[in-house]
Amino acid sequence: MSEHRRKPPQPQGGGRAAARRGQSGSSSGRRAAPRGATGSPSGSYGSDPYNAGGEERPYGGRAEARRAAQRSGGGRRRAADPGHGRRAAPGGPAGPGRGRGRAAPPDRKRLIDYPRAGKYGWQRWVPSWRLVSGLCIGFFGSLVAVAGIGYAMVGIPSENTAAKSQNNVYYWADDSQMAATGAGANRQNIDISQIPKAMQNAVISAENKTFYQDSGVDPMGIARALANMARGGDTQGGSTITQQFVKNTYLSQDQTLTRKFKELFISVKVGTKLDKDEILQGYLNTSYYGRGAYGLQAAAQTYYGKDAVNLTPSECAFLGALLKGPTYYDPEGNESIDPAASREANRQRSEGRWRWILGEMRKDGKLTEAQYQTATSKYPMPQGRKATKGMTGQISYLVSVAKKYVLAHSDITEQQFDKGGYQIKTTFEKDKVDALNKAVKKIEKGRLDPEKRDQDKNVQFGAASVKPNDGAIVAIYGGAGYENGHFNNNADTQGVPVGSTWKPFVMAAAMDHGTYKSDGVGVSPLSKYNGNDDIKIKDQDGSYVRTKDGEVFRQQNESDHAWGYITLRKAMEQSINTPFVQLGMDVGMSNVMDVAKKSGILDQSFAKLNASFALGTSTPSAIRMADAYATFAASGKQADPYSVTSVKKGGQDVPGFEKPTIKQAMPEIVAHNVTDLLENVIENGTGKNAKALGRTAAGKTGTTDENKSAWFVGYTQQLSTSVAMFREDPKNSKLLSMNGTAGEDSIHGGDVPTEVWTEYMKAALKGQPDPGFPDGEKIGKVQDAEGAPSPTPSFSQPPTTPPAEPSPEPGDTGPSPSPTPTPTDCGFFGCEGDTGGNADGGGGTETGGADGGTTPTPAPTDGGGDVGTSNGNDSGGGLFGGGTG
Repeated sequence: MSEHRRKPPQPQGGGRAAARRGQSGSSSGRRAAPRGATGSPSGSYGSDPYNAGGEERPYGGRAEARRAAQRSGGGRRRAADPGHGRRAAPGGPAGPGRGRGRAAPPDRKRLIDYPRAGKYGWQRWVPSWRLVSGLCIGFFGSLVAVAGIGYAMVGIPSENTAAKSQNNVYYWADDSQMAATGAGANRQNIDISQIPKAMQNAVISAENKTFYQDSGVDPMGIARALANMARGGDTQGGSTITQQFVKNTYLSQDQTLTRKFKELFISVKVGTKLDKDEILQGYLNTSYYGRGAYGLQAAAQTYYGKDAVNLTPSECAFLGALLKGPTYYDPEGNESIDPAASREANRQRSEGRWRWILGEMRKDGKLTEAQYQTATSKYPMPQGRKATKGMTGQISYLVSVAKKYVLAHSDITEQQFDKGGYQIKTTFEKDKVDALNKAVKKIEKGRLDPEKRDQDKNVQFGAASVKPNDGAIVAIYGGAGYENGHFNNNADTQGVPVGSTWKPFVMAAAMDHGTYKSDGVGVSPLSKYNGNDDIKIKDQDGSYVRTKDGEVFRQQNESDHAWGYITLRKAMEQSINTPFVQLGMDVGMSNVMDVAKKSGILDQSFAKLNASFALGTSTPSAIRMADAYATFAASGKQADPYSVTSVKKGGQDVPGFEKPTIKQAMPEIVAHNVTDLLENVIENGTGKNAKALGRTAAGKTGTTDENKSAWFVGYTQQLSTSVAMFREDPKNSKLLSMNGTAGEDSIHGGDVPTEVWTEYMKAALKGQPDPGFPDGEKIGKVQDAEGAPSPTPSFSQPPTTPPAEPSPEPGDTGPSPSPTPTPTDCGFFGCEGDTGGNADGGGGTETGGADGGTTPTPAPTDGGGDVGTSNGNDSGGGLFGGGTG
């Protein structure tokens, strides 16, 4: 039987009839309302505990019981209020004026009265002042408790503990140890009495003017850091000297919320436990000043070769400027870390901040006017870098490249890295590094004599060797070594134009993209372009390219030999400039740049897009050139160069050192055709000296205007290697002419650089097979340049008389008679007659010169399309970035 049909127990006192009689009597004869009609909460099943008379609880359904339960809070109040009800029930147990209905039993008391009982609508959700007050007190109480616990748990940092460091250990590719470097031998702690007052004042004026008055914590600075952290921005800035001291003692510089709060607690504790002189002493003893120097004493010895106590105010201001960031404020430059940190840029930044710090010291009353004038009279140029123990020969450059790669591919800062404790496995192969070093030294010794010839002085080499289809850098030659005062890594240098080694990118772009008039159809290497000297270059709209002065731009070759219209294959073989400049204009220099970029050349390396761009005014590093040519060797597949395979700290792998992804940079057929052209360069052209390698190879020579640099870049399927040679003024790092160097009228890429390349590759590939290169297919269609003579018709029987020679164009030198074609220029296009003449009209290597042509001085102005406004020869590109040079 359902609940609402059960018969409730009968109350004592006569049952329902007696109850009705009693109600009737007390109501002066008025009939009682039906059950539930009053709207009272009596619909709940059961008896009313507040009904002392034991009045029967009337029937009610389940719906009425729920409504009664919902009104239970109000019912209790109405039961307690004699005048609340709308209809009085005199004689009830509550006395006269009892409210309508009966109240439900009271709810169990809640700890938090929310939502609020007894309230309806929106008032039910408005917390009471007691609740708000209680929550606020609890929240702030919890903060105080957490702060107290945090304060009690943190310790005071020790500058002696921070001074302890570990070595960074570098390994060869075969896991044998290459070098161990660290800052442990280059850090000492000194007492505040040995720190010049000028140094103390310099950092206070520059970084924390209220140091002696503040509590050691900058709340606004912390708030800014937290806000920046929430936005994902830089969290540095705004810290007091106390906070910086605390930060210096951490081995981990992670910018996390946890670390910031921990730094806050420690800073507060340091401010209460240590006096200001102790804090300042700790800060200067634990700060990083660059060049591996931690602490003021090490910095004084590193930069000025003296003890800290003997530093002048001017020198103190210089060292204070380094605290802003030694990578960018060391006037010696740090291009191996960041190409933006060049000598010129760093000197400008350093001198500006040095002068500003001295001005702040004067403003703060720490220097008199006379002292200020003395201090600012001359910039205190520090001494140059010195080789550290074990950092000699090529090891210093190998470590530099590996360190740069680690910093570029992880969140590790230079300061954190220099504290040591890392194990770095590199891609460098010791036997190949030794072979490259020996090759340079052998050729250098045999060809150069600085004692007898001034033109042999300040000659430098840079070289790199990369695995095709992988990107691993197996060897570099960076220079004479740190121990000889040469700190710039020539394998990763900026500012050395690559010259005619750029022409393969022009040819690849022509094969891949075609010209503006070919509707996307690639250009065949058998297409003919004008190879004469001093020709006018046309833009895609048919107008002539002009110089800055508005004159018509004329492109020169190295010699005035009259080549006439020659195939691009022949032009590559003899490195003739004029065909490739016009070809570059027809293809579009932006397409040339795109192909070079996809091959591995960095954006920062590119010169401005003008007609001379086709001749190698860009300045990639030796590492990047070797990697870009490796793309040709690997059938168009490109992998970024890398020097580190793993980094560990405390036995745990540091993320970010997976092998680079291999990408298809250009179609295989394009890469194979370029390789075929470059094989011919070695067989019959300007790279003939490389034939001494004794195996199949491809390569290209490069020489720049006034012979300021000479290159050879070549490859087999196993290795791609680039060699650069240049002269540099040691005073300003500007390139000097190599005319007369090695006793030659001029140095070309096919000369000394090719000899170094060949000597190295012989040793590096010894015992390895000669796989040759993949066969290619004919590509594109013949698209002769404007003005090229029509091809001679072919006959089944040779004509009895030779065909007439084509007439030369007005202003151009006509073609010369050609000898019978020889099979010296045969590729998978068949044999050409390019060694001599007909339309090609010319001679061979001897006539064309050792390299066939150099990058010219004249720079065209904007000629429309992709052409820029000047000869951009001022950009540079290192392994991971570019810079000015």
